[in-house]
Amino acid sequence: MKKVYTISLLMVLIATTSFVVSTDPSNVGETKAKITNFYPNPASSFINFEFSKPLEKGHTIILYNFIGKKVSEIPVSGSKITVSLDGFFRGIYVFQLRNKAANIIESGKFQVIK
Repeated sequence: MKKVYTISLLMVLIATTSFVVSTDPSNVGETKAKITNFYPNPASSFINFEFSKPLEKGHTIILYNFIGKKVSEIPVSGSKITVSLDGFFRGIYVFQLRNKAANIIESGKFQVIK
């Protein structure tokens, strides 16, 4: 049963792609430009997150592992951060960029290979 759950969760994670979430109802149906670029993907020792415009203090990037457990929360300010992947296991991770009000601005996934 555990194997079936793991495989189905993997299929869901692989099927999802990077997307932008807007909490403004006036933006329904509009596609927003991607503001976060991350590289290298797959990553082994670090991953860089670059933002199309400098972010104000109060933004955070939250990283979740394959099973949805929060593994890191990193405060963001400026236009680029580098995250060390020491202590991260091999697998797929999901990131969420959140603003000061904790609303999700953007989300995506990356792979760690070791």
